[in-house]
Amino acid sequence: LSFSPQSFSFSEDNKQPKTMSIQRTKSIFKVLLFFAIALCIVFLTAPSVRTPECRLEGSMMLVPLFDDDTGLLMLAGLGDTAIDCFEVSTSEPFLTQVSHCMTDASTRGIAMVPKLALEVISCEVTRVLQLTDSCIVPISYQVPRKNSGHEFHDDLYPDTVGTTPAMSAEEWWQGGNKQVEKVSLHPGKRPKPAAKQPPGKKELPSGGSKEDQPRGSSTSSSPLSTPSSSAAPSHSPSSTSGLSSGFLPSPSQSGKTIQNLMGTTSKFRHIQGAVMHRDKHITNIRNLNLTTPGECDGFCVNRQRVAVPLAISGGQIAVFERSGPGRQPDTALPTIQNSVNVADFSWDPFDTHRLAVAGDDAKIRVWQVPKGGLKETLTEPKLVLQGHTEKIYSIKFHPLASGVLVSSSYDLTVRLWNLESGEQVKVLTGHQDQVFGIAWSPNGKLLATVCKDGKVRVYDPRNSTAPVQEGPGPEGHRGARVVWVCDGKYLLVSGFDNRSERGLYLFSADSLSSGPIANAALNVAPSTLIPFYDPDTSVVILTGKGDTRVYIYEVVPEDPYFIECSSFNSPEPHKGLAFLPKTECNVRDVEIAVGLMLTKTTIEPVAFTVPRVKKDFFQDDVYPDTDVWWEPALTASAWLSGSNGQHKKLSLKPKDMTPVSEAPKEAPVRKYLPSSVYLEEKTDEQKKEELLSAMVAKLGNMDDPLPQESYEGVDDEEWDD
Repeated sequence: LSFSPQSFSFSEDNKQPKTMSIQRTKSIFKVLLFFAIALCIVFLTAPSVRTPECRLEGSMMLVPLFDDDTGLLMLAGLGDTAIDCFEVSTSEPFLTQVSHCMTDASTRGIAMVPKLALEVISCEVTRVLQLTDSCIVPISYQVPRKNSGHEFHDDLYPDTVGTTPAMSAEEWWQGGNKQVEKVSLHPGKRPKPAAKQPPGKKELPSGGSKEDQPRGSSTSSSPLSTPSSSAAPSHSPSSTSGLSSGFLPSPSQSGKTIQNLMGTTSKFRHIQGAVMHRDKHITNIRNLNLTTPGECDGFCVNRQRVAVPLAISGGQIAVFERSGPGRQPDTALPTIQNSVNVADFSWDPFDTHRLAVAGDDAKIRVWQVPKGGLKETLTEPKLVLQGHTEKIYSIKFHPLASGVLVSSSYDLTVRLWNLESGEQVKVLTGHQDQVFGIAWSPNGKLLATVCKDGKVRVYDPRNSTAPVQEGPGPEGHRGARVVWVCDGKYLLVSGFDNRSERGLYLFSADSLSSGPIANAALNVAPSTLIPFYDPDTSVVILTGKGDTRVYIYEVVPEDPYFIECSSFNSPEPHKGLAFLPKTECNVRDVEIAVGLMLTKTTIEPVAFTVPRVKKDFFQDDVYPDTDVWWEPALTASAWLSGSNGQHKKLSLKPKDMTPVSEAPKEAPVRKYLPSSVYLEEKTDEQKKEELLSAMVAKLGNMDDPLPQESYEGVDDEEWDD
């Protein structure tokens, strides 16, 4: 406290202190002292306010990434090998450490993946990308939940900021303060991306419109969203308001109402994948090659055997017989020695003993596996095809003609081979960069390719070496695959967009130049999705090498084109998934596909089944007559001369099963008694009689002898005196 000296001024006249001034000064001093004491008390009794503090080890600068939706704060030091995750709260404790992740390499940069790219069904709440000296490593943060992989958990995913700008730059300069509209992360409520619609688009005959033939009444339980997902909430027909009232709409109106509420669903939406019993596994596979090129499927199978590449010098391939599952010996196995690294290999669909192998030396070697499998190492191929000038990408056998093979190479050409004569017959040109994938049309007339130059091409190889059609393909340059779907009238391409996000693209085979008519974004992952298409069910099964998840879609020739079904998750990353002929499916268990999954040391069969109630009947709506594609329709020379053919058809119905379409109609069983039973009025005497009857029944008959009366007593002579 400071005092002014003027308060103690003296009079000029009598040199005496002014009494009034001194008294006033004392009063002011007392007041100021009182306020000082009160201020000290306030400071001493007030709760302490501290700044939240958390100390982390390390001397590098920390890069913070904050997720406003979840309150998660990611901290990574440049040059460090640790990434810390904290939960930020507005109350104590302000910072709670969630995880401390140690990475294999030092961090050079870190970024957070947008929320719309997360796998919300797998309870992934955030994902960061770590930049190292040589690669980009995704780090995922997931919340463990009981129904993870099957249900959307609303409490984990509040509405997040969308991707549509709230205003233009000019509006902001003028003082606008609009906020970006928030969107839901629910797979069924995400906005549908706009798809290009070519003029005059043709559709396959479906026997009716979408409204007249709804595919189901419940939404898919699968994890990811697709352009086919509806923004309307999902309800079952029994719980839909209005349908159970006395004023029912007409059948056509009812169908439209349900269709609008549910969106298009698939009868395969609840498909289930399961690994078969261990006694069918091939285990203890040693020296497996896990670094096959991206254009290779990783391994190949047929009805009798499996070919697997080995990480042994000389490009060796092991062949396992499916008839002999179990643990393989620890000793060396007989193999096929190609003398060069293997780029791709494929079984002849019409000869389970013939294996074609493409090598780094631009040659294709055709091997003949003896009956009963490999007993000794093979070193001399039956045929060697030469013509490419650089390393080969991939090879594919013709689907109808025996002895016709196609190959693509780094020399930017696609070549056709006649195995009957061992000669090259066609050289297809027009590619400006690496050919990612090739695929024959179902009728064997056309050949489709997808290229790194961003083009999808269709060739008529018997009539022209140049493409007959060409259109824009996926924008990403990391890899792609192509397959013909919907009776060969559409092309399905799996690839990457310009943000390295995996996706599916559907093209009309008659108008490639118009671009994709539909697309579906999946997730961010490094491996290319390898598609398997079942023409009987129009179901496509996709997975990548190193993935744990298998995506399943039904492809339809009308909007929404992609109908997502439940996915299958393997317990550990697999190195490949190849499928067997339809005759390997157990129709009694409603298996629609059976594949073999390659892991680090095992080959495990996986069955994909459709849940059905009446499994005692043959599900003829799931099993139409299938193509006998393992038998050739014509020879190589006949096809090259211009002949066409088609496969025979085969019914999968066992003789002792009745088609479900012919199953007897069961009368509906009433679950509850009619209301007249409950509304019937009874007299008091009737109620008393019923009560007495119930009590007597509970106590039993009073005339019955007691249990102890049947016991035998002790003889008098046996008593001791």
